[in-house]
Amino acid sequence: MTVVRRAIVDDATDLAEVHVTTWRQAYAGILSDEFLAGLDAESRARWWRQLIGRGAEVHVADVGRVVGFCHADSSDGVGWGEVFAIYVHPDHWGAGHGCSLLRAGEETLMTKGHERALLWVLEANERGRRFYERQGWSLGKPIRVEEIGGVQVTELRYEKVLTAAS
Repeated sequence: MTVVRRAIVDDATDLAEVHVTTWRQAYAGILSDEFLAGLDAESRARWWRQLIGRGAEVHVADVGRVVGFCHADSSDGVGWGEVFAIYVHPDHWGAGHGCSLLRAGEETLMTKGHERALLWVLEANERGRRFYERQGWSLGKPIRVEEIGGVQVTELRYEKVLTAAS
């Protein structure tokens, strides 16, 4: 049985493992092999400990161990909430954890008074884009170009009006 709950500092190692493993799988062929191979779970765990320790809004999918997470909070955009990150371990793709986590993130944003939300996704991440579109997110504007691991990538902005029935 899956439990979606608020992350605690003790989840940091599991969060890092999910984060690194998912990046390596989801971004293979998009980001460089060298960059993906060099992702460091230990430094990522330290980052998660600090983020959660500061009270960040992070939810995890727990099936006896953490298999996914969603980090959602207020955006820099006035009045907007933002889903900063949502990842599910590749061994658990298609099990519904992403839907549950995204719903928890959206509920967090509504609780904070946000009526609309945004997220950024790599243009080449077709699997991720299909997932967001199935969950009612729509392509917005603008786009942005970033460099990740020495590769220039285009990120697309997705948006959603948040409602209780999201």
